[in-house]
Formats: sequence, C-alpha cells, structure tokens
Amino acid sequence: MPPHDLANSGHHDVVIVGGGLVGASLALALERSGLDVVMVEATPAARLPEVFDQRNLSLAEASVNALDALGVLPALRAPSGEIRRIHVSRNGDFGRVLLRAGDYGREAFGRVVVARDLGDALETRLQALPNLQRYRPARFLGLGESDPGWRRIRISDESGERMLSTRLLVAADGADSAVRNALGIGAQRHDYGQRLFVARLRSERAPDGTAYERFGEHGPTALLPRGDRHYGLVHAVAEDEAGEVAALDDAAFLARVQRAFGWRAGRFLEVGPRSAYPAQRIVADALHAPRVVLVGNAAQSLHPVGAQGFNLGLRDALTLAEMLEAEGIEAAGDGLLERYAARRREDRERTLAFSDGLARFTSNEDLSALRAFGWFAVDRSPSLQARLVGGAMGYRGDVPELCRGRA
Repeated sequence: MPPHDLANSGHHDVVIVGGGLVGASLALALERSGLDVVMVEATPAARLPEVFDQRNLSLAEASVNALDALGVLPALRAPSGEIRRIHVSRNGDFGRVLLRAGDYGREAFGRVVVARDLGDALETRLQALPNLQRYRPARFLGLGESDPGWRRIRISDESGERMLSTRLLVAADGADSAVRNALGIGAQRHDYGQRLFVARLRSERAPDGTAYERFGEHGPTALLPRGDRHYGLVHAVAEDEAGEVAALDDAAFLARVQRAFGWRAGRFLEVGPRSAYPAQRIVADALHAPRVVLVGNAAQSLHPVGAQGFNLGLRDALTLAEMLEAEGIEAAGDGLLERYAARRREDRERTLAFSDGLARFTSNEDLSALRAFGWFAVDRSPSLQARLVGGAMGYRGDVPELCRGRA
C-alpha cells in the first residue's frame, strides 16, 4: 500500500512505543526517510514525560553533533554548559585523571543540558513534523495475533482500545519495558545498592567548564557545569542511608556533599529541589524479535557513572534510522534487525563494560593501591587517555553518520 493508504487503514511502517528521549529522537531521525511513523506515548499532549525532569544530561560530542543536525539543540531555550575538562578522582586514593579537550583539538568534550530543557526542544521539533501521528495519552496493552509481514499491537487511548499493524515495532518504553515483557524477552538485573540524589547546586566559584567525578565508598559525587552558572549535582549514597539523607535540610545536605566532594569547586552555597533514583543495571537478553526491536533503556539501562546511558540509547536510535533509510522498511523482516544487532554489538558491549567496571572498581575499598596505580598510569599515558576520551565523546564501534557530524 502507498504510505497514505497504510495510515488510513491503521497500518504503519514504524510504530514507536515511548515518547522519551530516545523515542522522540528516533522519530526525528526518521523524518527524511519518507516512512509512515507513529508514536504511542503515555503522557498527554500538554505535558512532558516524567523522564524530562531536573536531571542533568551530559551529552557526548557524538550526541551533540547528532542533536544539532536534527535541529534539537538550536531549539533549546536555556543555555547549555560546555565540558572542556574532565577531572576524575577518588576520596582516599592518591592520584587523579585530568583530561583537557584542547589537548585533542576540541573546544569541548560535550555539553550539559537539563533534561526538561531538552524535552521542550524535542517537543518543539516533533510538533514541526507534518506527517508524524501521535497517540497520547495512550498505553501499550499487548501484542495481537501474528500476521505475515506485520506486527499487530493493542493500545488504548481516550477513544478506547484499538489495534495497530506495523512493519516494525520499536520498543523505546524504558527500563521496565512493557513491550519487552510482552515478547517474553528476559533481562539481567543488578542493583548497585545506591540511591542517586540529583539537584542543581550553586558554589562560590561559578563553573569553568570542568566536569568533576569524585568517587567514594558508596559511589560517585559528580558536578556537571551547566549553562546557568550552576552545577548539576549527582550524589550517590548507600541505599540503606537514602531515607536519612532525603530527610536532611538543605544546609545539612550541602555539608554532606561538601565532605564527599571536597573543595575543588569552592564552598557550596545553595542546592535546589532534590530527587532520587536507584542505581541499577538492566540488560535485555535480546535486542530484537520478529518485526520488533528494543532501543534505549528498553535494551539496556546503565549506572549513570560516566554519563553513558542516554548517549548509548541515542546511538541505538540513530543507527536504526540510518539502516532503515539505507535498506528500506521492507528489509525489517529480512535480516535488517540481525544486522542492526551486529552493528550495535561493539558499542553496546564496550559501553556496558566501561560503566559497570567503573562503578564496581571505584567503590571497592580493597582496591585502593590498584586504583592509585591506575590513576597514575592513565594520567601519564597519552594512548590510555585517547581511548578514554574517544569513549567519553561517544565514539565506540560503528557510530552513525549523524554522530560524526555528517548529515
């Protein structure tokens, strides 16, 4: 059927379940493909999904390139912050690692944006897509009977229950993906036993482009340079202490963070509203099923150390869009998803290993001597630094063309 006939009959080329960061980015990346794309979103039209909150996102250079090409970053209404240096250390360990973007011919390794600001910009761009159909608020109910060449799904919206048919179903519905569960795809889970407190923080010294990652016994305390003269704070505490920390007033909370972080950024003066999230790793056992593919947190959810999660999910979406544009939607049932999984393997495995390894390595008290040697070695080895920098900027494995700044 021609695309307009598909849409009128409830048949679509691509149905994306999930309207968060990765699902929205995928819809934008598919704009030039000419495919009939539908989004199924849980949030009403007048609101942003919960993921677009006050969390601070560290966008790697590869993500900055792609989001700029998609018109998202130009739509930001609030300034973003440049990451020109990365400072990594651990409380009680000798040594540290300091990476400078200028040493690699870059002005910045990436940028820091507030999730809500990025959500507003994504929504602005989505509203400008003339052919995108959006069901919202709508809920994925389950899978329908199989149909050769199509995947049928049941959703409910304000008009009741309805059936959609699609050549490709994309699960972008988060770490507890309903689509993944409906397919019977399992996931490996690990709880790091940490609660991550996120807030806006003001110090006596304004951010100068340095992103700090200060590790401790119970995880990292990170300061990310925002564009509004504040830092984005991530402070990890042991899960069994989370309730006590949540009950602290602002002054006591700031004092706790100051003890954990130190004085490199000066005295902490003010903290904004706090929210907290569990630190977990959830990795799907498979990335695809017939006519279905998992992307973003539905495929893998990472510990936020090193700020890899959204950047990895964005590369999922952009790789899929690139392959669909090159091979056509007809290939979605003819090996494209196997080729997609193969293409994503190196980036996914290396990023998962880096995130998990760093989280475990830096929290183990028995490894202080080995860590001190590691900080010393990395700080004095250009080749080790180059590998670390390449990964931090989002260049692992076969990276989509948009990430390399090539439209």
